[in-house]
Amino acid sequence: MDARKEGPPRKPCFSAQPHVVRWLSPFFLTCAVYFLLWIPEDQPSWVGALVKCLPILSLVVFLWTVPSGGGHHFLLQGALLCSAVGDACLIWPEGFLHGMAAFTVAHLLYLWAFGLTPLQPGLLLRIVLACILCYCLLLWHLPPNMVLPVMAYSLVLSAMLWRGLARGGSASWGALLFVLSDVVLAWNTFAQPLPHARLVIMTTYYAAQMLITLSVFQGPRLKST
Repeated sequence: MDARKEGPPRKPCFSAQPHVVRWLSPFFLTCAVYFLLWIPEDQPSWVGALVKCLPILSLVVFLWTVPSGGGHHFLLQGALLCSAVGDACLIWPEGFLHGMAAFTVAHLLYLWAFGLTPLQPGLLLRIVLACILCYCLLLWHLPPNMVLPVMAYSLVLSAMLWRGLARGGSASWGALLFVLSDVVLAWNTFAQPLPHARLVIMTTYYAAQMLITLSVFQGPRLKST
């Protein structure tokens, strides 16, 4: 049977998941702990790293509580674990490159989880052009040893955004917020300090991870014609 006759793509049905909010309560609680404690960034410690990682780790546990979505399910968990490693590395300035590497792997796993259907090459072209513009603006402020790593990370991040937007639903909003968080982080780190940067970065980051995690309830997109 032609898949096009089976109706529109299945959308997230949160009404059919009455326990989602309860299952997410550890995530909201650990986010609240992070923002209430607000451990100074100039005092890196393992306690600070743990507090920062707990919301992401709680999303990993959340995925164990929902019915398995097969490969997509495990790819999301892997991406979240890599993100937690990246969060911990970024606590220490000397761990920045290690953190970037961990997040690069996380985005590759997200990209794999989102799939390549529908392809939407036009969307990719627009994202690549926007990425080039942002990178050129940032390039003037990058130290020489960060030029290639940031370029590689930007390409992977752009690919993740492409697939997230193509997938739609909470994945698209999560991908957009992730990019926003990273853009603010990069400008604040390399160009000039921004007011309330840390609050914006972490708020959008945690929201992005939650929305991408909730894409586990989305059905696969049907191939467009």
